[in-house]
Amino acid sequence: LRKFELADHEWKVVEQLHAVLKILKDTTLFFSRSSTTPNLTTVIPAMDHIDKHLTTYVRDKSYLQSICSAVSLAKATLNRYYSLTDSSEVYRIAMVLHPRHKLAYFKTTHWEDEWIKTAEALVCDEYTRSY
Repeated sequence: LRKFELADHEWKVVEQLHAVLKILKDTTLFFSRSSTTPNLTTVIPAMDHIDKHLTTYVRDKSYLQSICSAVSLAKATLNRYYSLTDSSEVYRIAMVLHPRHKLAYFKTTHWEDEWIKTAEALVCDEYTRSY
């Protein structure tokens, strides 16, 4: 069985990959709990949370290049899905109307001013159209 034993450099890959995958596991478990009902106002913060961690891993010089490359691909995939939220006004409207978030969420997460103004305008336009 010695021939199947991991070398030190392989253990390093395992340890770093474990750290990276933990954020995805934790997010999956958060949305899978029976006491938590996923809704629109949890999607964007969850994606922002994952993105923040992936960005940290990509920039961490102690991580192996192979891990950083894999994380970069994961980040690109996350960003592709994140950009899909722009095609639906509902996400931003839900965030603005949520009592805990409102426009403050976008400001604290450093969205561009133009994006924040667009989110606010979406709510106003929808209100005018519907009421």
